[in-house]
Amino acid sequence: MAQRRREVVRDEEQEELDERVIEIKRVAKVVKGGRRFAFRTAVVVGDNKGHVGVGVGKARGVPDSIQKSTDKARRNMVEVPIVGTTIPHEIEAKYGGAIVLLRPASPGTGVIAAGAVRAVLEAAGIRDILTKSKGSPNLLNVARATIKALEGLMRVEEVAAMRDLPAEQLMPFWRRGQS
Repeated sequence: MAQRRREVVRDEEQEELDERVIEIKRVAKVVKGGRRFAFRTAVVVGDNKGHVGVGVGKARGVPDSIQKSTDKARRNMVEVPIVGTTIPHEIEAKYGGAIVLLRPASPGTGVIAAGAVRAVLEAAGIRDILTKSKGSPNLLNVARATIKALEGLMRVEEVAAMRDLPAEQLMPFWRRGQS
């Protein structure tokens, strides 16, 4: 499976990126004089055209932690294969205790998801999909499991090349002519 990481996001693309804060947590570090509080923020960044990333940042103030996590998310963007308005095939991925199941849906279905899964899928530009989040409800792990699932998706052409078959033979009959 080929890695689809984007190296650098150009300046003109940064302006049109969709940024969504999925979690803000207050964390503490115990020091000699007591506790020192900071904020950990998880952010999803996508261009609504098949590229999405998740980043985590920590700082003493919320705006600084959001900025750090946004920068990390931009650096860690992955490419998502999209067929029409959905994904090419069903996939399940696990990250930590979170398990996410993604299934393609027919046009007009919408994004049937909640929380972090919805944020990641909408930022990626997927419009029709069915999802199920199982296991841990930890928002950060659910978002990372969703990214892992999207990284694991393969285009019909890639699978056809691996199997030495024409792409039309692998496509379901209702999707022929859509990709």
